[in-house]
Amino acid sequence: MMKRVSLRRSALLWMTLLLTATGAITALVSYRYAYSEAAAFLDGQLRQIALNAGDEDGLASLLPTADQDPEDRFAVTVWGPDGRIIHASLPGVTIPRQNQPGYADVSAGGESWRVYTMMGDGNTVQAAQRQTVREEIADSAALGGALPVLLIIPLSWLVVGWAMNRVLRRLDALAGSLAARSATAAGAIPLTGIPVEVAPLVESMNDLIVRLHTALDAQKRLLADAAHELRTPLAAIQIEVDNLAAGTANAPEQRVAALANTVRRAGALVNQLLRLARLDEPAAPTDTMVDLEALLLECCGDSAVLAHSKGLDLGVYINAQKACRAEAGELRVLFTNLLDNALRYTPAGGKVDVSLYQREDKVIVDILDTGTGLSADATAHIFERFYRAAPAGTEGSGLGLAIARRIAERHGFSLTVDNRTDGVTGVLARVSIPAPEPCVPAARS
Repeated sequence: MMKRVSLRRSALLWMTLLLTATGAITALVSYRYAYSEAAAFLDGQLRQIALNAGDEDGLASLLPTADQDPEDRFAVTVWGPDGRIIHASLPGVTIPRQNQPGYADVSAGGESWRVYTMMGDGNTVQAAQRQTVREEIADSAALGGALPVLLIIPLSWLVVGWAMNRVLRRLDALAGSLAARSATAAGAIPLTGIPVEVAPLVESMNDLIVRLHTALDAQKRLLADAAHELRTPLAAIQIEVDNLAAGTANAPEQRVAALANTVRRAGALVNQLLRLARLDEPAAPTDTMVDLEALLLECCGDSAVLAHSKGLDLGVYINAQKACRAEAGELRVLFTNLLDNALRYTPAGGKVDVSLYQREDKVIVDILDTGTGLSADATAHIFERFYRAAPAGTEGSGLGLAIARRIAERHGFSLTVDNRTDGVTGVLARVSIPAPEPCVPAARS
């Protein structure tokens, strides 16, 4: 397995190398510049000592050197006990005699001077230096400190740019690989050479690719199954229309009734397909509180006609008065589909019981029938789209339980449909709703 490269580690390594090199270069340049400035300064001090050594007559015969800057010369003045000047290193420059020993800033001859005065045995020695010399030294020191940094900035740009290009080259390869993928590509994005920081993102993208293709496959199956299911009613409609158009149909009234029934079935299938497609979209949050007792009674009232026509006993048992935060229309479809399944798959003379009660931390809605029950194979596929476990001749599209399951998932409910375990043949459909939230006691007027 190829070892993955870490962007963080690579960037840290290159930045460490860059900073080390920058620090070394800066230190070297600063050292050389500081050494040069210190040498020049100390050389000037040596020159000043030499210029001020000996008596005034001896100094007058000395010739200035080629590297001597007149501004760098000290003004050394010595006064005797009688106040007479006995030595002046710069004739023509008059700096007032200071009354106190130590340092002082003095203006003389239109220039600023830094003066140091010593007094003893009646003599006064005063050494002065132009402030411009100090300013030049400060300017040189500042330039010496800033110059290495100014020189290293463009070098840093080059080194950082080269290092980042080297580190991010793998991301460019990943971007190129993604750009070259087709919309139908199902293979996973390879992780070879992917930096460890980017690997979780690529793995998540691979998971997303799997989910997208799973959804696309489900949509393809849905379209294929829908086309197959619609083919039969459409073919029947076409036959009846052809017979009516040719005038060969016997008992036209019956033909028209059969045609209307086929159209109704096809319309119901289309409506269920549209509802199923809408349920695949993300659920919008709702603050609507639905009275479960009232809703169940309305659903049972709507199903009473079908129950009466089949001679079924439809009972409702309410042992908890709860309101649930849900989308009322979808919740009605959920209970109606479960009721419709129970009524259609229960033979004449049977019973369908609807119960609402609370058990521990859940509100339970049970729909119990005395129908034919489920085979072992049907239990595993009961929620698949277009799967029908009904006996031959039972009307249905195979979408009711798929829609009910999707609604339950959107609301965070649990839905199970399984054979009864009390020794009676039939099916128990159970919806478990968390309580006390999103369920609260229903308001009563």
